Amino acid sequence: VQLQASGGGLVQAGGSLRLDCAGAGRTNYAMGWFRQAPGKQREFVSGITWNWGTTVYADSVKGRFTISRDKSKRMLYLQTNNLKAEDTAVYYCASRSGDITPNPSEYNFWGQGTQVTVSS
Repeated sequence: VQLQASGGGLVQAGGSLRLDCAGAGRTNYAMGWFRQAPGKQREFVSGITWNWGTTVYADSVKGRFTISRDKSKRMLYLQTNNLKAEDTAVYYCASRSGDITPNPSEYNFWGQGTQVTVSS
C-alpha cells in the first residue's frame, strides 16, 4: 500500500483546506488522518472505515473537519474548515487492517505528510 498525501498549504485562521490521500483503501481496512506539530507527538485527527464509512473524530476537530472517501478512486479526503493556529502541523494519512484506532503505532502504512500552516 502506497499512500500519497497532498493539499496542505498556508491559510489564514478561519480558512479551509482539503487534504487528499491517494492510494487509499482496501476491504476491511481503516484509514486515518494524523498530525504532528513541532516538538509534539503524532496525534489522531480522524478515521474512517473503508467498507462502511464509519467515522471517528478527535474532540479538537469535531464540527470543523470532515473525513470522507471515494472508493472508486481510492481517495481519502479531509475537509478542514474554520482552521485555527493550533491546527498547524504536518498531516499524514495512514491505513491499517481492521477497525479505527487513535494509536498511530497500530497503523501499518503511511503517506509522506503534507504541511498545514494556519496564520493567526
